[in-house]
Amino acid sequence: MSSVLDQRSTPPSDATRPAPPRRRTRLLTLPEARWALTALVLFLLALPVHLLDGPAWLWGTLFAATYVTGGWGPGWEGLKALKDRTLDVDLLMVVAALGAAAIGQLLDGALLIVIFATSGALEAVATARTADSVRGLLDLAPATATRLLPDGTEETVETERLAVGDTVLVRPGERVGADGRVLDGSGEVDQATITGEPLPVAKRAGDEVFAGTVNGTGALLVRVERDPSDSVIARIVKMVEEASETKAPTQLFIEKIEQRYSIGMVVATLAVFGIPLAFGDSLSSALLRAMTFMIVASPCAVVLSTMPPLLSAIANAGRRGVLVKSAVVMERLGQIDTVALDKTGTLTEGTPHVTDLRPLPGSGLDEDALLALAASAEHPSEHPLARAVVAAARERALPLTGAEDFTSVPGQGVTATVDGNTITVGAPARLLGTGADARPQRDVVAELEEAGRTAVVVLRDREPVGVLGIADRLRPDAAATVAALTRLTGRTPVLLTGDNERAARHLAAQVGITDVRAGLLPQDKVAAVREWEAQGHKVLVVGDGVNDAPALAAAHSGIAMGRAGSDLALETADAVVVRDELATIPSIVRLSRTARRLVVQNLAIAGAFITVLVAWDLTGTLPLPLGVAGHEGSTVIVGLNGLRLLRESAWPRPVRDSA
Repeated sequence: MSSVLDQRSTPPSDATRPAPPRRRTRLLTLPEARWALTALVLFLLALPVHLLDGPAWLWGTLFAATYVTGGWGPGWEGLKALKDRTLDVDLLMVVAALGAAAIGQLLDGALLIVIFATSGALEAVATARTADSVRGLLDLAPATATRLLPDGTEETVETERLAVGDTVLVRPGERVGADGRVLDGSGEVDQATITGEPLPVAKRAGDEVFAGTVNGTGALLVRVERDPSDSVIARIVKMVEEASETKAPTQLFIEKIEQRYSIGMVVATLAVFGIPLAFGDSLSSALLRAMTFMIVASPCAVVLSTMPPLLSAIANAGRRGVLVKSAVVMERLGQIDTVALDKTGTLTEGTPHVTDLRPLPGSGLDEDALLALAASAEHPSEHPLARAVVAAARERALPLTGAEDFTSVPGQGVTATVDGNTITVGAPARLLGTGADARPQRDVVAELEEAGRTAVVVLRDREPVGVLGIADRLRPDAAATVAALTRLTGRTPVLLTGDNERAARHLAAQVGITDVRAGLLPQDKVAAVREWEAQGHKVLVVGDGVNDAPALAAAHSGIAMGRAGSDLALETADAVVVRDELATIPSIVRLSRTARRLVVQNLAIAGAFITVLVAWDLTGTLPLPLGVAGHEGSTVIVGLNGLRLLRESAWPRPVRDSA
């Protein structure tokens, strides 16, 4: 078996090759987007011609084309729903638009058509992008794997053909083909896509590995323990798909309201037309009254009550580096009362940095000399900890000496000859003895590890000369963000992380979090979110990695950190912090709550106008021009009220910690 593991020079299998580029759904490949864009362009062409009293045949033709391009899709879907005895509000909007056109109000109807066509297109784009990202996640698992046969020979097979009990060989640089357990060998595996841990994890016999993770150093023999269709990656895909389906914008309560409103408006319009006609009114008079009723009862102002505040808030947030994917998301963000934060890449920057330099007594080294010695030895290494050491030396502009006879042992460290001295940099457990002489060094290591650091020992000619502390750096606005979210929700955020308990609790103490759940796999994070949701809480999850995507999808709202976030997290999340400014998260929640208040104000204004105008039309004779003026006036008022959130001053300033 060891001979198999020693085959380091064997050409890499397909497992090392990058996954094929994921095809993203382009905006105009969606029919909903194409029709909505066409309707918008036609409307914008017709509007100036109509307002400037241009040729009626021209603006009339353009408005008619707007009706057809923007309205045929919702109208057709509404007719199919009607066949199933369901009255769709989209069909009602098309009917209202046609009613407006029937009495010469083409502009009103066309505007209504454009609004609903655009809304449908945005929903279709969001759905398609999420589906693309979910499919792309499957590319994390390699297409092929190297399976060992009973006679010791190798064969390359498709990973989907692997079965429980098979043994696969994973060479350095290859991606693991299936969930399993290490039988032999040692290496360091980057499993950030599954657990979110910032550093590769040392793996040896008996340790578990996951499909799609990358073996950085050392060859591993892995026994397959899960069918590829049941791997952690496959389960992440399934959880994201299931959770995304539960977040459709047409919630049951809204559907009931739509049905009641739609049926009520149809019945009322028919009554307004039929009752006067039955009592001897003329056909033209009854039709005029009915069409006037349809215009003043048309929910244009109600529609605009919601969209301008939410879209203005989205635009304002976009200028501040927060991408909110839809108006539905903007509204939902203001409802959250519980926040769950990921650790690595969210509260921290996601990159290891040297935080401590501890020269040992008698070494004759100061901090700079110790760092230069370690960086010279580590310079040829590609390990993340080595890169952190070298980067720290470069920040201090320290001269590095060329290393000779460089060797690296997975999970232990590196050894090189620097200026004639043998320098070893690596794990304390492997390099420090257990005798009384090693006690001072072990005390320094213990102190650093208690502080949440990764301790790295430096040996010169086998004698310890210093210890380095390395840690993922806390974002400077992390504590202020936690405090601001606590004030907003009345509840301290919870830390959900795949990292180890000690590191998680140390970081949580720094930012003021008391509820820490560490060592979690993606399904564990989802279970925690669903537990809170079952208790009636509306949970906001903030994360950045593939391992966070199921929780982002399952939560009431999800926000991804954009700069280092995985494609799946960015697509699954409801909003993305593009510039990685953590302090914008409480700001966007406060902005959402402001937008929700304006929506309520607008609904009250729109409802008051509709009630007065409808009552006037039913109890008296409402002149059509006055009805149109009232209807359009309410639309303008609610629109301008919502546009207030476009102002720079509407963005809530990040709340800084008083400390």
